[in-house]
Amino acid sequence: MATMKEIANIMTNFKGYSQCVDAFIETSQMNTLLGKDIFSAVLPLCKKNYTIISNVFPNPDQVMSKFVLNIFLLKLQKYIQTKLADKNDVDKYLKNLYEMYTSTQRVCDELVQAGLVSAEGNSTSGELRRDALVNGAMAGANDGYTSMEARRLKAVLSSSLNAYYTEKQHVKKQIQGGGFQELRRDLQAVIGTRANINIAQIENYGGETFLSEQLVQKMINDSKTSFIRCKTLCTTNEVSNTTVALLEILIQHLLVEHVDYALDLGLQSIPIAESKSPPQIYFFDIVNQANKIIRMFEEHFQESVSPCMTSASKQNECVQRKKSIMDQLENKLDAGLERAIAAIVGWVKLHLQTEQKKTDFKPEGDIDTIASSACLAVVSYLNNVMDKIHGGLEGDNLHAVTLELAVRLHRIIYEHLHSYQFNSAGAMIAICDVKEYRSAVCGRGARAAPAPAHALFDALHALCNLLLVKPENLHQVCEGETLAELDHSILHSFIQLRADYKSHKLSTFLKGL
Repeated sequence: MATMKEIANIMTNFKGYSQCVDAFIETSQMNTLLGKDIFSAVLPLCKKNYTIISNVFPNPDQVMSKFVLNIFLLKLQKYIQTKLADKNDVDKYLKNLYEMYTSTQRVCDELVQAGLVSAEGNSTSGELRRDALVNGAMAGANDGYTSMEARRLKAVLSSSLNAYYTEKQHVKKQIQGGGFQELRRDLQAVIGTRANINIAQIENYGGETFLSEQLVQKMINDSKTSFIRCKTLCTTNEVSNTTVALLEILIQHLLVEHVDYALDLGLQSIPIAESKSPPQIYFFDIVNQANKIIRMFEEHFQESVSPCMTSASKQNECVQRKKSIMDQLENKLDAGLERAIAAIVGWVKLHLQTEQKKTDFKPEGDIDTIASSACLAVVSYLNNVMDKIHGGLEGDNLHAVTLELAVRLHRIIYEHLHSYQFNSAGAMIAICDVKEYRSAVCGRGARAAPAPAHALFDALHALCNLLLVKPENLHQVCEGETLAELDHSILHSFIQLRADYKSHKLSTFLKGL
C-alpha cells in the first residue's frame, strides 16, 4: 500500500493521473457485484476500498465519489436494465421496477449513513448527491410508469370482478333507468294485487346480496400496491395526477361496478308494497355488507390515497369525487330502506284488512282472552323482520329505521282498530293484540326501539282500555298520565268504538268528558 501511495503521489503531477484512478477503480470492481443480490454487496465493497483509497490517494473524496459513481452508472444500471428488459408481463415488470428502485434507494441510504455519499451533495467538493445516483442507476426506467400502473390496476380489478360473478354464475344485467322501473313497480302495486296480474316479475336471487368483503379486500390490496408504487416511483409533478387516475379506476370498479350494482339489484328485489304474501326483505343484509365495504374503502382512502397527495387542489378533487359516489350510494341505501319499510307496512295493512274478523273483537259467549290469529300472524312476521333489521343495521340507520317502522305500524294498527266495534271480551283481545304488537315492534333491552316508539304504543294500549272500563270510570282513565295529554277528539274516537256507545248509561257519563 505504501508503494501504491508513492506512485499515486508521483502521478498527480502528470496528465495520466486520472487514468491511474480509472485503472484502480476498474481493477477493484472487477469480478464484483455478480451475485443474485447485487445491492447488498455494494456497501461492503465501498467500505473495503474506501480504506485503501484513504491511504493511497491524495484526494480520497474525489476518488471515492468516482468509485461510487462507477458502481451506479455502470454496474447497477446494467443490472437494472437487464432485470427490466421484458415488459410483456406488466404486473411482473412493475414489481421488478419497484424492487429495483427501492433497492437502489436503500443502497444510497446505506452509503449516506456510512458517510460515503451526501444526501444533498456538494459540486464544489465533488460529493455525490443521493437522488442523482438513484436516477443515474435507473436511467429513465420509470418512463411510462404511470400509464402502465393505470393499465395494470384496471386489468387486475376487472379480472377480480369477472371471477367473482363467474363463480356466482351471474351474468351482469343492464340496470334500467329508475323512472321506467319505478313505473312498472307502481303499476303492479296498483293493479297486480287487485287483479292478480303480475306485470313485473321481481327476482330476489334467493337472498344473494352480490356483495363480497373478501373480493373488496383483494381489490383494496391490489390498489394499495399501486398507490405505494405511485408515491415511490412518480416524480413530484406526476404523483397527484397519477393518484387521481388510480382512485378513479378503483372507484369505478369497487364502488360503481360492485357496490352500486349490488344496490341496484337489491332495490329491484324488494317486493312491492301491499303484497298478499309476507314479503321477504333481504335488503337489510345488503345494507349491512355495503356499510362494511364503505368503511373498508374509507380506511383505504385515508391510509393509501391521502398520503400520495402533494397538491391541495388535487386532494380536494379526490375528496369531492369520493363524496359524490358516497352520496350516490347513500341515496340508494335510503331508497331501499324506505321501500323495505313500505313493503313491510303494506303487507301488515293488507293482512289485517283481509284476515281480521269482526267477530274477533265482538265475540259471543265465553272465549279465551288471547291475541287474535290475524295479530299473531303479523307479530310472527314482524319478529323475523326485526331480527333482520337488528342483524343488518347499526347506529343511526338502526335508530331511524326502527323508529320509522314503529311510527308507520302504529298508524296502521291505530286506523285498523277504528274499523271495528268492541264488546268487553273483544276489548280484552284488542288489548292483547296491542301488547303483542308493542312487544314485536318496540322490543326491549339491547334491542329496544327509540323512546318515541314506546310512547306511541303505550298510548295506544291506554286508548284500548277505554274500550273496556266501566262507564263510570271513563273520566278517571281519560285523566290518567298517558291519556291526559291527548286531544279529546282522539279519546272520543275510541270510546265510539264501544258496543255500548249509544247506551243511555254511557252517554250519561260522557256528558262532562
